[in-house]
Amino acid sequence: VARLCVCDLLVAQCDVNCCCDPDCTAADFSLFTTCSVPIVTGDGRLCSQKAAKYSLDVEANPPERVFELIDQVNPSFFCIHSTNYKQALSFSAPEMPTSENFDQLLKQFGSASFSAEPDGWNTNTDAQNPSDANETYRYEYGVPVQTADAFLRLPSPVVSSWCSDANPAGFLVNQATKCTRSVSVEKCGNIQAVSMLFYINSSILAKLLEFVFQVNITVQSVVVQSLNGMRILLNGSDVLRLPMILDEQCINIVLGVSYHITYTDAGEIIEAAASFVLGAINKEALSIQQSFEISFTQVNTQPVPLSGNPGYVVGLPIRVGFRPQGYPFPAEILFAALNTNKYSQLTILQSTSSQDCLAAQGARTPILFGYNMISGCTLRITAAMKCQPLTQTLLDLLKGQNFPEYVASFGNSQAQDVLDWVPITHLHTSEQRIYNTFQSSCQIPVALEIEVKWTKYGSLVNPQARIVNVTATITTTTLKQLPAGRERTIPVTTSVVFTDISSAAEPGYKVWPTINVKLPYDFFFPFV
Repeated sequence: VARLCVCDLLVAQCDVNCCCDPDCTAADFSLFTTCSVPIVTGDGRLCSQKAAKYSLDVEANPPERVFELIDQVNPSFFCIHSTNYKQALSFSAPEMPTSENFDQLLKQFGSASFSAEPDGWNTNTDAQNPSDANETYRYEYGVPVQTADAFLRLPSPVVSSWCSDANPAGFLVNQATKCTRSVSVEKCGNIQAVSMLFYINSSILAKLLEFVFQVNITVQSVVVQSLNGMRILLNGSDVLRLPMILDEQCINIVLGVSYHITYTDAGEIIEAAASFVLGAINKEALSIQQSFEISFTQVNTQPVPLSGNPGYVVGLPIRVGFRPQGYPFPAEILFAALNTNKYSQLTILQSTSSQDCLAAQGARTPILFGYNMISGCTLRITAAMKCQPLTQTLLDLLKGQNFPEYVASFGNSQAQDVLDWVPITHLHTSEQRIYNTFQSSCQIPVALEIEVKWTKYGSLVNPQARIVNVTATITTTTLKQLPAGRERTIPVTTSVVFTDISSAAEPGYKVWPTINVKLPYDFFFPFV
């Protein structure tokens, strides 16, 4: 309970009057006027439990925070004596069925009833489990990545633009920061924060609070940047280059660091790599701008570029998905498309200078969220053309080689979250125009219009863009036979329209009032 803090809202910063905030120092506590959360408890249904009590000693000079761990007794007759069913204290992600484990899962859960209870119940909570002595803790989201001496540093600006090295890198928290560092040529060899060693000389703990297994930070790549901005990638990535003075310049100073952490599904870090950008300064330079970045990838998985977290960001590609062919399990029907493959994106026809449809085959441009676009070309039709091949050619031209089946609702939707994917609705319309080209009437597609409806989701302070509907409409026209030797030109177009359906209520509609009340913590129990 001493680690719980409901008023700790700012990452790596002290929250005002939050006496349980671990980021606050003694100097911060001396400026507090009160403790916004004087007591922190766990589950109020327990018969007895520990409680963390916080207060301020205003008589001390300067004022100090007082922390006390007390035993709190629940006076209710109906209370929980011991939480001996450990499986109920946390949520375990269910095992997803695959072709390899389907028979085993069917045998375990396929009967009319099954038991998920442990083999035995232990009501003696005072007796220590022998396995507790060797218990290790896995990393959880947001927990600082620990090293042998402290934590993995990701310098960032705090109050001003100057770098602060006290910002820890949080587990699974992708970050990118920029800050300013004071330097000089005379002292560049003595400034730790501009040396590669400062960022790789400490090993990362593979598991939280477990010092036995440590992961060394390896150098993945080194890029050297000259004074005029030209960059060169060094061949040997394991070369350690330290700052040094050469011809009145300080070279090999760190301008940028990019960490890449590989972890397992059990919350264990197994690999850490760092990429560096090194530069040089002259005697006139008083400061440099440094950039830092960290990303996390689960082992045996391919990193999928996101288009937002969670909502879509304007200008990033629409993420799409497909139903794998022959996959027998409807629980996992999608796999996310990599944005590096242009044929796995939601794309439209890319206009060319020649405006010739037959010459423009294969030229596609990705659809970017929030950008209304239109493109097209012209098709020259002769009397020798056949209806069926022409129809298929135009359909491939409009939709591309691999038109997706689903679109992600959010920019970070995962493949296994089936409800986060919106199926694309296909519509067909027909124009009234008739071109005299073929003896018998021939319907050919001449236009593709994609409409993406999205809404603002979540908090009014920070709304997130969420796609709720995607419609692809194919427009066809009728052709008839042309006389021999005659030609006709037909325009072919593709367009994308984004429609915000979360507009404010119009006058005349009832706007329900909001009630500013605080419900009991267990009001929705057992739902969260």
